[in-house]
Amino acid sequence: MLRLNNISKTFNKGNINEQELFKNFSLSIEKGDFISVIGSNGAGKSTLLNLISGKMEVDKGEITLNGVDVTEKDEYEKCKNISRIFQDPSMGTNPSMTIYENLAMAKNKGKKFGLTFLMDKDDEEFFKDSLGILGLNLEDKLHTPVSQLSGGQRQSLALIMATIGNPDLLLLDEHTAALDPKTSQIVMDITEKVVKEKGLTTIMVTHNIEHAIKYGNRLIMLHLGKKILDIDGNMKKSLTKEELLSLFKDISDKSLFV
Repeated sequence: MLRLNNISKTFNKGNINEQELFKNFSLSIEKGDFISVIGSNGAGKSTLLNLISGKMEVDKGEITLNGVDVTEKDEYEKCKNISRIFQDPSMGTNPSMTIYENLAMAKNKGKKFGLTFLMDKDDEEFFKDSLGILGLNLEDKLHTPVSQLSGGQRQSLALIMATIGNPDLLLLDEHTAALDPKTSQIVMDITEKVVKEKGLTTIMVTHNIEHAIKYGNRLIMLHLGKKILDIDGNMKKSLTKEELLSLFKDISDKSLFV
């Protein structure tokens, strides 16, 4: 469904700070996969999402989505098929607009429409049904400005906005990192529910080891732009936090001598 074929990315080319983060990196993702990506700071987690989404260009290699080469496509072109939620709740919603207006914009992403279209009452029941899955009673606050919502409510709304058009690929860039632990857990449970119900192919970058183990069907660990761990199935289900931390230390120590 998504394939990265021998991609490479170097930062600060030609100066003393030059860093080759990815070199001939390949990754294949099947339709319906929910992949957790973990790794230390500088491992390349967010850069990976940037390359997939088109926010950054690859230096070489190929990226295909549903068999179509999208390597050279700009971010605005890719966003028709790829949705992304960021760590900062303010990046996924417009706080000065109402919940209704935010959802209307998301529903019509990539289409031409005017402000009067945002008040189309025919969409009201659809939006209420879409928000109902959250269990946060936001369907009763359609005309409330998003600025009045909590961080968890805004991230949950951002999730509905990102998935309202059933994108081919959903990218979650540490989308619970700015939330308190209790709210983070609530948003993760909502995320799992939405992803499962819509059958979305999802890549989730996270620093939360428990979330990486608990959610999704596959776990990938990056270290200095290299894929040092890729597990799924029963092996992932039986994995513990202690085992994962030990495995990471062992592999990363060995990688220093490769």
